Amino acid sequence: MRPVHHTHTRRGRLPATNRWAFTLAEVLATLMLVGIVLPVVMRGISVALAAASHARYLAQATSLGEAKLTELVTTGDWLLAQTSGDFGLEWPQYRWSCQNFTRDFSMDELVLRVTWTERGQERTLDLATLTFDTGSLASTTDETGTSGATGSSGTGGSGGARP
Repeated sequence: MRPVHHTHTRRGRLPATNRWAFTLAEVLATLMLVGIVLPVVMRGISVALAAASHARYLAQATSLGEAKLTELVTTGDWLLAQTSGDFGLEWPQYRWSCQNFTRDFSMDELVLRVTWTERGQERTLDLATLTFDTGSLASTTDETGTSGATGSSGTGGSGGARP
């Protein structure tokens, strides 16, 4: 920026002697810099918004999946034939499916997969827990003559999102 000096005025007033103005080269350089920086900033904002959207979908899928997995384990519905469904009218974009795998020591691994569509792509989240099969244990009788079955079920979840 450089000072602009005026020598003449229209009405006889003396002009200010220390006015500053931008040259054409400075204005063009600024416009060029803005033209380079602005697309980069807009791309960064777009990526941040996409990441926030994905995090929201993933958090919702995790919450819905944990609730469904807990429901299946506590009610014993995972032993029945219904192994897939949706989350009702409130969450129509999310679906679930359930698979059961027999493991050692009368343990079953229950894997619940939550599926949804995000930005035109199908996304999935798997949640898993181990359950103890109390039906395979024989009833035991103690010294007092009372009998009872022993066993428990656990719900320790582990999961990972898959693109």
